[in-house]
Amino acid sequence: MTVSTTLRDVIGLDGALPALSSATLVLIDFQNTYRTGVMALPDADRALDAGARLLERARAAGTPVVHVVNDGGEGSPYDIRAEIGQIAAPVAARDGEPVVVKGFPNSFHETDLHDVLRRMDAGPDLVIAGFMTHMCVQFTAQGAFNLGYRPTVVAEACATRPLAGPDGSAVPADALHAAALTTIGDLFGLVAPRVDDLPG
Repeated sequence: MTVSTTLRDVIGLDGALPALSSATLVLIDFQNTYRTGVMALPDADRALDAGARLLERARAAGTPVVHVVNDGGEGSPYDIRAEIGQIAAPVAARDGEPVVVKGFPNSFHETDLHDVLRRMDAGPDLVIAGFMTHMCVQFTAQGAFNLGYRPTVVAEACATRPLAGPDGSAVPADALHAAALTTIGDLFGLVAPRVDDLPG
């Protein structure tokens, strides 16, 4: 099957992956929410392991790190006041690493993320990873693109869940994951398949 030219190629956007040392790392919703219970993702632990490796590389390179969490309110699977909604231990924030609280899939919408990044003198390159690929990762990459950033999503450090398609048939998690990354890569940003694909 012949594939179409991406919109990025059509309009001449750069396709080179950024060096991690010259970017800012944004980790999205690596919360316990996605490891257990109603929102558990099939590949959460695999993605979390990759996220931990990405975070370790970033810290070693002196890359600024921003954590984003979704707050769904008390008693919800996204309750950041409870263990279920806290950032998973392998990628927990350290002192000095900002944590931005959001309520929408786009991490820039009605949050101070853009202001936080400007105070850090971040940009244009943002490296993004987290949960869920088709939701908060995709819409944050789009939001970043709309604000003039150059987002790169690390595929192996993201995951999502299976859902019913429009006709009611099951869409496997890996298919939805791939579709979301393909959408990002068509216009909004670059996709690095693995953590090790990012230059130091």
